[in-house]
Amino acid sequence: MVITAADVNIADYIDHSLLNPLATTKDVELCCNQAIDCGFPAVCVYPVHVKKAVSILHTQKIKVATVIGFPTGATTPHVKLHEAQEATNYGAGELDVVINLGWLKSGKFDWIHKEIASICEETGIPVKAILETTCLTDEEKKVAAEICLDAGVSFLKTSTGWFGGATVEDVALLHRISKGRVGVKASGGIKDLESAIALINAGATRLGTSRGVEIVRQQKDNVR
Repeated sequence: MVITAADVNIADYIDHSLLNPLATTKDVELCCNQAIDCGFPAVCVYPVHVKKAVSILHTQKIKVATVIGFPTGATTPHVKLHEAQEATNYGAGELDVVINLGWLKSGKFDWIHKEIASICEETGIPVKAILETTCLTDEEKKVAAEICLDAGVSFLKTSTGWFGGATVEDVALLHRISKGRVGVKASGGIKDLESAIALINAGATRLGTSRGVEIVRQQKDNVR
């Protein structure tokens, strides 16, 4: 069955993202207040903004997600784990962790598994593994996804948005691999309602975008 804009509340899918390195405290406040107004399930901010976001949203059901090893994934396991633990201590409810792409392409699969598993185990909160699918072959996508699934992640996420964004094909592939065991987060380049609905039809259960307010507005206009 094909999902249309009339079939879903698009706000329920959106991680309202503020990952501009130039973002100010006022930008964080606006992001959080927009999430409250629109009813988004989560905001996604840099670790440095987690405390502020939590202070605004602690009475809401909205989770504060943050990014770990972002955007390259090329920091050491110790640094990633410390970053994840610190964010968790500050109140983060979800972690979007960039896998080490160099290790993947070097065949260091056990290293990736150990790194991701340690973050999942030590923090105890949902982890979304960012695979950076635009940089991978289909076989590498499958291998990376299976490693992360076995390591205990709660979501497979397509992209950081720094090297291209989510595609319908990649979301469909991750959906097939996950077989409903975990969520699939599409992220990067989601700018309008049409692309959001296409990704949901492909299997996305969460959408990471900075355009959430505009997309919600488009849905309201569309169903009038």
